[in-house]
Amino acid sequence: MLRTRATPSRMDAVQTPIIDAIGSLVREVPGTISLGQGMVHWGPPPGALEAARSAALAPASHRYQAGAGMPDLIERITLKLREENGIAADGATRVIVTAGSNMAFMHAILATTSPGDEVILPTPFYFNHEMAVQMVGCHVVRVPTDEDHQLDIAALRRAVTSRTRAIVTISPNNPTGAVYGEALLAEVSDLCRTRGLYHVSDEAYEYFTYGGVRHVSPASLPLASPHTISLFSLSKAFGFAGWRIGYMTFPEQLAGALMKSQDTILICPPIVTQAAASAALAEGRGYCEPLVQRLDEVRGLVLEALGPLGDRCIVPPAQGAFYCLVRIAADVDTVVLAERLIREHGVAVVPGLAFGDEHGACLRVAYGALERATVEEGMGRLVDGLSRLLPVITSP
Repeated sequence: MLRTRATPSRMDAVQTPIIDAIGSLVREVPGTISLGQGMVHWGPPPGALEAARSAALAPASHRYQAGAGMPDLIERITLKLREENGIAADGATRVIVTAGSNMAFMHAILATTSPGDEVILPTPFYFNHEMAVQMVGCHVVRVPTDEDHQLDIAALRRAVTSRTRAIVTISPNNPTGAVYGEALLAEVSDLCRTRGLYHVSDEAYEYFTYGGVRHVSPASLPLASPHTISLFSLSKAFGFAGWRIGYMTFPEQLAGALMKSQDTILICPPIVTQAAASAALAEGRGYCEPLVQRLDEVRGLVLEALGPLGDRCIVPPAQGAFYCLVRIAADVDTVVLAERLIREHGVAVVPGLAFGDEHGACLRVAYGALERATVEEGMGRLVDGLSRLLPVITSP
């Protein structure tokens, strides 16, 4: 029998998806409460579900349609961008619908880089961003943030080289929950403009801010639109995680490259999902706001639960998304720690190593996917587990 010879692949250098790895461990320990995966516990608006049912019965839904997205959905997105984000999708800035913002990020990297180029990722970063950059043959340049996980503009400036093509920001941030203010984002935008770089802005958590903190879209800033690529998702606020629907805005000069990527990877966004997304956007953020307000209460519960750990754990400000990154004040192997928390204490979190964290041993706690009572139970298990394990598990 002819066998294919195993050969090296570009994927060999890419990390194994950490959520799948943690999920496999969770399945081995029935009853584990997972504070690992980043999604919400609610589903789409009823109107979106009805729109999906109707679209599924329409003959046109079973055929290819416009590659950039259905006209009515593009129209709703354009209105939302203008009214909520201050972004004018007027021709110089374009819109394309994608199968989630992960696909949008891959499109952006394919459209703006060549093999061997560099992309700056402030750390901690979203692990799929690093994976995408590596997959296309480019190099990730890690730039640490400060102790509160805010951007260090001087460090970003020093990291730019002749091979740099883009700086990526995520605000509100995954995995830290940090939110970047307008002045800070304006400095990033100015740096990109003066050095001829793209600013890739991941805004999947735009509705998730707390305590009066405001989300800012960098593309709305003066002189920003020609170099800013903005990524959005319905997965989080509208409970569409499994539907895979998102969109991006981009400078008109990237249209040709992005449509090549879209046509190759997707052809066109799923029609039924687009119909549901259009109905969700028609309902607007009014659907999400009460749910996010209740999530803020859960956030308070999470931060309060961590208090008894005292100086063994440090939790920098987490004013957005639905994460906090717990920094452990000890030299520990967080991969081993995460596995023992699952096997011995029935609670799952994600080790910070997956996010390229430069501040030492960290664990990401995600509190959006479960109802309040389950989060409370999970946090009890986590704090108990950390209290018992931290004095024991240390790196060699």
